[in-house]
Parts: sequence; structure tokens; C-alpha cells
Amino acid sequence: MEHPENDPQYKGLIVNQGVDSMPAVNPYLSFRRRKQTLTADEYVAGILRGDMTILSQAVTLVESHLLSDQRIAQEVLAKCLPHAGQSIRLGITGVPGAGKSTFIEALGTELCKQGKRLAVLAIDPSSERSKGSILGDKTRMNELSAEHNAFIRPSPSAGSLGGVARKTRETIVLCEAAGFDTIMVETVGVGQSETAAQSMVDYFLLLQVTGTGDELQGIKRGIMEMADGIAINKADGNNIERARAARVSFKNALALFPPPASGWTPQALCCSSIDHSGVMEVWHNVEEYIEFTKRNGYFDYKRTEQAKYWMYETINQALLDGFYKNEQMEALIEQAERDVLDNKISSFIAAHNLLTEYGRIKKQ
Repeated sequence: MEHPENDPQYKGLIVNQGVDSMPAVNPYLSFRRRKQTLTADEYVAGILRGDMTILSQAVTLVESHLLSDQRIAQEVLAKCLPHAGQSIRLGITGVPGAGKSTFIEALGTELCKQGKRLAVLAIDPSSERSKGSILGDKTRMNELSAEHNAFIRPSPSAGSLGGVARKTRETIVLCEAAGFDTIMVETVGVGQSETAAQSMVDYFLLLQVTGTGDELQGIKRGIMEMADGIAINKADGNNIERARAARVSFKNALALFPPPASGWTPQALCCSSIDHSGVMEVWHNVEEYIEFTKRNGYFDYKRTEQAKYWMYETINQALLDGFYKNEQMEALIEQAERDVLDNKISSFIAAHNLLTEYGRIKKQ
């Protein structure tokens, strides 16, 4: 609209044209339709041909708590199971700061150079307050992330004990079906609660560092008894002699433990993730263990025991979910909490009453 002040009768007065109003919606913004969920057969086909994108989506599906996602996930797992089981599963644990991520990158890049296909399942601790996780393992493993034959999948622990996520076992099946011949499971490094991690891998490696005081107190006996091998990491620079001394200490300590069921004698080795020295020596020890246990039959026995263990773990988790997520039980649990806090009833009787009531509800 032309300003009246620009009429010739108003000499010496000029009003510039204003700027047009911007549209309420950005015209350059493109709206994309939400991607349709794949069918179970489409997931399986993508996984079997090694499609990393579909594999990542399938892992997300397995980790989902939605009932609709879980139905598809279980179908995908059932169809992938016949194609799984052909990999070497390596669990890696150690105290925080032992260099687990750096070690995995050093070993992983060496294995990729040999033509192996590697999947790294890294578990990050979840916050007890916000329930969130950083999931920064891909950032820490820059070199390995660039490898074509490597797949790195960080997952939150989400309150799971044992240093691993609840769905790590299922993720291993998906990765094996996708053609990965080496699976590494990095735990959160919780110290003495690594039973879950040890129950899903073939070889359990304990990473240790020197210069932290009493070397044998760095991690307790319970986890050392589970370890199939110990690697003293960061054996470089001025730390080499201390690492060698720690190796002797750990070797002597391992000799005092009862022999493991596998018949294998755990070794203590030194390595450096920075200059890659001793890293492949650790891997050769893993290969020797796999060959040894396959010869004496322990390898297959351990995997069948692991499958049985996770069957019962799944049952236990389903029972817990059924109890706490039952709408009728929620109100009863809140009332029982108040009664316990008011000293009207003991904790044990309250638990007994709740379980009895839950049994009655399930019979209805």
C-alpha cells in the first residue's frame, strides 16, 4: 500500500516502503512423513544381508518397552536365532579408568585389519536421578567407528545389575545373524556384580591398571575368579616396570584360586592400548582359550548353560514387570508402603500379603 505522505504535494517528504510481513510458517521447512515400521520379515531380511541401518533399528526395537514393539522384536529374534551362534563373544570389564574403551578400539582396529567383522556392545551407566546416559562410546572410539567392518552400539544400563543392559543378550543374536564374527561386550565396570556379563560371553577379560595402590585390592576376588584372563593395561612409558610387577602379583594370585570348570589356566598379560603393544597377545590368548574349550567340550556346555540362565532371567523379569505394572497392585503397594512407614505392619508381612493378593488377582 502506497503511503499518502509520498504524494507530490508534500515536498521534501519521502516515506520508504515497509518490509512485507514474514509468513507464520517457514516456507523452507519441509515436513517428512513418519517412517513406517518395518515388518518382522523386512527386519530379518535387512539383518541377514548386513544392513547396518536396519540392524540398528532392530536393536532399538528389542530395547523398546512398548508391547507392540516387543511382539515384533520376539518374532525377529526367533527368525534370526538359526543364523546366530558362530561368533567369538568377548566380555571386557575392569575398574573405571582401566581403559576399556581405548583397549577395545586398539584391539578392534587390529582385528578389522585382519578382515574380521566386529560388533562392540558398550554399556553406559544410567543416572539414578534422570535415568539418562551419555552413550559416548562412539565418540571415544573415533578410529574404530570409521572402520567399515565395525558396528558400535552403546546402550544404557537402565538400572540393570551385572554391568550390562537387559537386552544385550538379544542384541548379540542380532549381530551374529548380521554376519559379525567377533562380539565385544564392554561392561560399565561396576566391580563385583559382573555375573550377567560373564553369563553371555565365551571369554571374560579383566582389565587392570597399576599405580592405584594395592594392586590386588583394585578389584575383588569374586570378579577375579570369573576372569578367563587378566590384562594389565597402560603398560607403557614409565609404567612398564610397575605393570610387569603387577603381572607377577596377579599371576601368583590366580594360582591360589581353585581350578575353573573349563580346565583352563587363566593368564596375566601386559598391554598398552596407546602403542598397541601386547594387544594382539591378549587376542591370541582368547583364541587359545576358545580352541581349548572346544576340544574338551566346555565351550558348547557353557553356551547351553548360558541359554538356560537367560531363560530363567527372562522369567524373573517378566514376573517383576507383571507384579509392579499391574494396575490393581499399584494402589495396594502404595497402601502397604504407608503401613510399613507408620509401623502398622512389618516389611516381611507386607510383602507376603502383597504376593498373596497378586496370586489372587492372577487367578481371576
